[in-house]
Amino acid sequence: MNGELLIFLFLFLVTITGGLLMINLSKVIHMVMALVLTFLGIAGLYVMLSAEFVAVVQILIYSGAITIIMLFGIMLTKHTEEEVKTSWAKKGIVLTVITAFFLVVFKGIRTMSLGPQAEKLHENNTEQVGLMLFTDYVIPFELVSVVLLVALVGAIILAKKDEEEGEKR
Repeated sequence: MNGELLIFLFLFLVTITGGLLMINLSKVIHMVMALVLTFLGIAGLYVMLSAEFVAVVQILIYSGAITIIMLFGIMLTKHTEEEVKTSWAKKGIVLTVITAFFLVVFKGIRTMSLGPQAEKLHENNTEQVGLMLFTDYVIPFELVSVVLLVALVGAIILAKKDEEEGEKR
């Protein structure tokens, strides 16, 4: 076994463990932390694929911003913890579907050919993304940031309205 395979197996186990923990934990906050573990494992896999920019974005956006928004959403809403029991038959069906999906995706990836354009993917990919983002797509980039800000402010206003209505009752 070479070092690259060992690192891949470690990141694979981290990612799968985070996903399984997220599904099986009962507290919502713990589920979000398990999701962060999954996001970090995926970021490590992106680094192994020489997609450093995507890995950094994965860490900043998903492991950071999306997780914080999820935690705010959890803290701003009222929720009750109800334990739902699932039968072994449903778990078996889900496991079968997941295995079939994995096998189809695995076969598709193994037989996929990217052609000659794939050779340029490893050459300064972060620089290429940065140049395109801040030259050709600067206006859409700024518009997305404004839309996200408006969505965050709207979510806070809606949460405050729900809280005020709950106090009046």
